[in-house]
Amino acid sequence: MSDPRGHLHAWLRDAHAMEEQAITMLTSQSQRLENYPELKERIDRHLQETRDQAAMLERCLERVGGGTSSVKDITAKMVAFGQGMSGLFVDDEVVKGSLASYTFEQMEIASYRILIAAAEHAGDQETKRVCETILQQEQEMARWLDEHVPAITRKFLERDRQEVTAKH
Repeated sequence: MSDPRGHLHAWLRDAHAMEEQAITMLTSQSQRLENYPELKERIDRHLQETRDQAAMLERCLERVGGGTSSVKDITAKMVAFGQGMSGLFVDDEVVKGSLASYTFEQMEIASYRILIAAAEHAGDQETKRVCETILQQEQEMARWLDEHVPAITRKFLERDRQEVTAKH
């Protein structure tokens, strides 16, 4: 595939699948959070952003004559479902979920930086603009997690020490 647009389209499909995976993971995490209202509120807000991001990527793909990859989307959702289920079997779900979320945000940030460079190289200014918008949202979520994970961890440890539900 020597055409930069071909790579860009393939990477856009990958990004759409990544957002579908994030939707599944965030939904699962949000549904179980009980004792961390600030975290739940931020996850719910990012969940809506993520749904919007998937829609923006779909519009980019439609505009360039491509579409999403059903196989990639379904596979990403299945992986996310497994990740979400794994939280049921750990006693520190909120901590592990925060770690997974932060790590996933970093992967998304790197992916959107790649997409921005590819869109610029391909001369697709609209896709570049969309990816810059999404990148900013992913960076904001990563920053929020970076700032709040210590407090979430301390709250988990305190609840666990008091032997009250700390896991979620």
